[in-house]
Amino acid sequence: MKKSIFYLAFFLFTAPMVMAQEFNVGTNVITAGVGFGGSFDYYGSPSQSPGFSVAYERGIWDVGGPGVISLGGYLGFKTYKYGSVYNGAKWNYTIVGARGAYHFNGIDVDGLDVYGGVMLNYTFLSYDNNYNYGSSYGSTFGVTPFAGGRYFFTDNFGVYAELSYGVAYFTVGVAFKF
Repeated sequence: MKKSIFYLAFFLFTAPMVMAQEFNVGTNVITAGVGFGGSFDYYGSPSQSPGFSVAYERGIWDVGGPGVISLGGYLGFKTYKYGSVYNGAKWNYTIVGARGAYHFNGIDVDGLDVYGGVMLNYTFLSYDNNYNYGSSYGSTFGVTPFAGGRYFFTDNFGVYAELSYGVAYFTVGVAFKF
């Protein structure tokens, strides 16, 4: 049974990588997603929120070969909690970033957009506990690779899945193209 689930997951995540829908110069996309997993839990906390994110990108450059480069922005948030109400701690991570991606247009499949890129970001970290409320530490700059795919059911509405090392390892959500 475990092998069947693995093969199904492998097919669902690799099949979109072989196909693509054109993403053109001037195309705008806004995504909103919920992410799972994450790279910020340094303390093994038993409680965490999903990662929430919103991103915007616009097709900027048509490159030689089958593809378009896009630029855009990103905002993500995630919380980790440790301990009890009376003796606990909470870490809030907010990521703000600028993203650049390559959208592969090599194979024409209606409704599918496959992309990969990198994000330059700043992570704001705030920490609260029962003894020291509202302190900030550990905020830092970072570089985050990502890869994903979007499937549009209509000309303007679709869903997406993305692998990343940002606010979450795996994010799914909705996409709006205009």
